[in-house]
Amino acid sequence: MTIVADSPHREEFLCHRLDALRARVAEAEVRAGRPPGSVTIVAVSKTQPPEAVRAAFACGQRVFGENYVQEGVAKVEALSVLPLEWHFIGPIQSNKTRAIAEHFAWVHSVDRLKVAERLATQRPAALGPLQVLLQVNVSGEASKSGVAPAEVPALAQAVAALPGLRLRGLMCIPEPTSDEAVLCARFRTLRHCLEELRARGLELDVLSMGMSGDFTLAIEEGATHVRLGTAIFGERKKP
Repeated sequence: MTIVADSPHREEFLCHRLDALRARVAEAEVRAGRPPGSVTIVAVSKTQPPEAVRAAFACGQRVFGENYVQEGVAKVEALSVLPLEWHFIGPIQSNKTRAIAEHFAWVHSVDRLKVAERLATQRPAALGPLQVLLQVNVSGEASKSGVAPAEVPALAQAVAALPGLRLRGLMCIPEPTSDEAVLCARFRTLRHCLEELRARGLELDVLSMGMSGDFTLAIEEGATHVRLGTAIFGERKKP
């Protein structure tokens, strides 16, 4: 049965999926020797209507991620009465930084100092520091956003010094592959980048890596935040 966003079964559908995912996350934490609750599920709600986010909220989900600025801002405003934590996880265009700085609590996809500087300048002081992650291109794909691993230390030091921002860690999106050894190697690269930054004196605690098809591997390699869309909401409809 296909369950649409306004279906009376939607909440039941999402609760069932979220409960199953929480169990899988907990199992992965145990396998990795990590404490319960050390991993945060970021529900990727791009293309989902506000009603779907409300239903997920009713199932106990509080953290949501958006990829597109205009859609994300509209959703943040429509659901402002709910105590949700909004993460921006998509590519950042320089002309969209103000909207991101004013509406989101976290940004996972900073990969240029210019973008970080604009976010820092445009972040309203009343909202407190914007929590930011640097996106790292762990697979070396020319078509993919992200800073090269070798360039991470310099960018991290510069971003960490900006007012209005708090650098929390790193994010990656490996190339699509069914090869688990390759995925684990990519996740390990990100973890090693974080360890290097810590050795340089930066107090970082977040690794955002792992999506619906590979999040258990990511957890075993150290992920603190996993970004799950399809696994929660089901396959997105084709335009």
